[in-house]
Amino acid sequence: MQAFALALATLSFLSILSPSPASAASGKDALLVERGKYLAQVAGCNDCHTPGYMQNEGKVPENLWLTGADVGFQGPWGTSYPVNLRLYLNKMSEAQWIARARQPMRPPMPWYNLREMSDKDLLALYRYVRFLGPAGDPAPVAVAPGQPVATPYVEFVPKNLPLDKQASR
Repeated sequence: MQAFALALATLSFLSILSPSPASAASGKDALLVERGKYLAQVAGCNDCHTPGYMQNEGKVPENLWLTGADVGFQGPWGTSYPVNLRLYLNKMSEAQWIARARQPMRPPMPWYNLREMSDKDLLALYRYVRFLGPAGDPAPVAVAPGQPVATPYVEFVPKNLPLDKQASR
């Protein structure tokens, strides 16, 4: 009985010493994760990819960050939705993410900003998102122009823009 009590006490003590998810990354990886968090904040990733982030002035718990949104953006391309990066990047290798980040994406995603990031910064974003772990639901599927949209959406088209100032998409 004493041996059982000692084993139980030891396990309890060791569980206290176990790293929490927030401190699970260590050394060089911890620096990349921290850099990725910083980049997600200053690059505006949360603005679209975190539900309620802009409406709440960034005061959204970190465990909800980058889980996508069901509010779409509608323009000449149809209606697109911010992808759930926590699920999306969970299916990719680092190399796949870096290659994908350099490719065009649906509007209004500013993919050209990702294209200009260094591989190190893209890796930091990847590591941070993977550190957060998969969570949430997939974003709705994009809707073609002129088709009915079942979710809330933001019209993302300037009004009264002269033809010579419109993008040729």
